[in-house]
Amino acid sequence: MPNYQIDGQKAYKPGLENITKLCAFFGNPQGKLKTIHIGGTNGKGSTSNMLASVLQEQGYKVGLYNSPHLIDFAERIKVNGNNCEKEFVFDFIQKLKKMPEEIKPSFFEFTTVMAFEYFHKKNVDFAIIEVGLGGRLDSTNIIKPLVAAITNIDLDHQNILGNTIEEIALEKAGIVKPHIPIISGDERDSVKNIIEQKALENHSEFIDATKLSTNLDTDLQGNYQKKNIRVVLTLVDELRKQKIEISEKSLEIGLKNVQKNTKFIGRWFQFSKNPLIVCDTAHNQAGLELVFAQLNEIDKFKHIVLGFVNDKKIDEVLKILPERARYYFVKPAINRGRNPKEYEDLLISAKIDYEIFESVNVGFSAAKARCLDSEMIFVGGSNFVVGEFLEKNLSEPQ
Repeated sequence: MPNYQIDGQKAYKPGLENITKLCAFFGNPQGKLKTIHIGGTNGKGSTSNMLASVLQEQGYKVGLYNSPHLIDFAERIKVNGNNCEKEFVFDFIQKLKKMPEEIKPSFFEFTTVMAFEYFHKKNVDFAIIEVGLGGRLDSTNIIKPLVAAITNIDLDHQNILGNTIEEIALEKAGIVKPHIPIISGDERDSVKNIIEQKALENHSEFIDATKLSTNLDTDLQGNYQKKNIRVVLTLVDELRKQKIEISEKSLEIGLKNVQKNTKFIGRWFQFSKNPLIVCDTAHNQAGLELVFAQLNEIDKFKHIVLGFVNDKKIDEVLKILPERARYYFVKPAINRGRNPKEYEDLLISAKIDYEIFESVNVGFSAAKARCLDSEMIFVGGSNFVVGEFLEKNLSEPQ
């Protein structure tokens, strides 16, 4: 996958000063959009795609900004499920060359403004904007949305956001803005209290999505989607309060046709049935625990292809690995990809059945060669592992 950067700038730089100048350079397109802001640790992508699908079923033109991409950069910026055109990306980058030198945007900053500009150009009815990292200092936090949601809070990016759930919650609650409703999908009182307090300070309505019960289902697989559905339903309720028409039929059909409507893949994505091959982008401890627990529910021997980036605490991951499995540890093909040989001492101590491979596809090929029809393969550990796997294999007939 291409590693997009501009003038060697970092992929991510916290703070709103740059994004403010950058948006002003492009005429503040974000101020001309009706936006919905989705933050949290896990579930942001699933929640935003489900909501986009629902709004599309109602007949709205919906912009969707997600990150990271799995295969193609243009996946990050979509309108009604269609990636932004390569020509638009090229033309936008040419415009960046004319901006004042002191701005020096990060990759995520220029991508965010690109999304705003594209959605404005396409005259979307709504733009659903997924937070990149954190919330308070994230580039997307320049918007003033109709409603915002925080799906959940867990440990991730501690080197930037803080070492405790509470510290991270405070950063992510930074998307709460004056008089704009905020929806919380986290079940823990300690997290709810932080988000609710931030809402009080901003005179904003706090809405607890966890109190909602529903039998509605989605085509997005994964047991964890039940929690995300509650956030989506609460978002729909709030939009309805703002006189935005969303029928029950659009809600039900939209939830069941997310992959068709938005082309969303990578979350408990069933790549093939025979043998069963599943991939999932869960990469932090909380996400991996949910995915591994679901794997344990499947009564099959498993061939598990895993790869990680440099900041992953491998010892913690090894404690929760599924049983009845053979492991294929791989190095993601990015600069931050971690070579499994660096943590092989931990693999030996864990006393698991494993092999190390030079790349994702070599590891997957070995797993596929050994996998019987009665067994299954799982690919994951990182967005980059899943993206590399899909890029190499998705075009092949299954």
